[in-house]
Amino acid sequence: MTNIDNNRPPKLYYFAERDKLERALSHGEFRLAPPQFPVLSATDPHFLALSLVQKPDGALFEGKSAHGACLVIHDTEAFGERVHRAAQRTLPNWAGIDAAMSYGKPSPLGKLFSKERVHAAESEWRFAWRPMQARGAANPVVIQLGSIADIAELRALND
Repeated sequence: MTNIDNNRPPKLYYFAERDKLERALSHGEFRLAPPQFPVLSATDPHFLALSLVQKPDGALFEGKSAHGACLVIHDTEAFGERVHRAAQRTLPNWAGIDAAMSYGKPSPLGKLFSKERVHAAESEWRFAWRPMQARGAANPVVIQLGSIADIAELRALND
């Protein structure tokens, strides 16, 4: 039995440009993309991921203070279920999981959920999907959950 922390935190924070935050709130629009952090080798499966942070001062997004706002997700369980349902509609032959990143030690979920200890301030929560059959490079996709205004809000960073 592995020790995987997949108990979603009480809140999640999403940082992006203001227009993307507004679309995320009103349409539940999120971009799933290959992870930018180079953790995978060319022989690993191709993944798509969505990264949020577990605390508002997480350092995941460089220059996030320039955005001036963030999306605060108050019901992370409902959000997680909606994300996975929307991803399943868009990527029917993909498997998804979400969990906290492991810093400084390998995650039982593999390289995709592991980073060096130096990145621990990021406090990342990652949603990730992989194809169930081998395929070429994964291209970014946009999913839409529908409005998430019932479980989230836009908040100025100085609040």
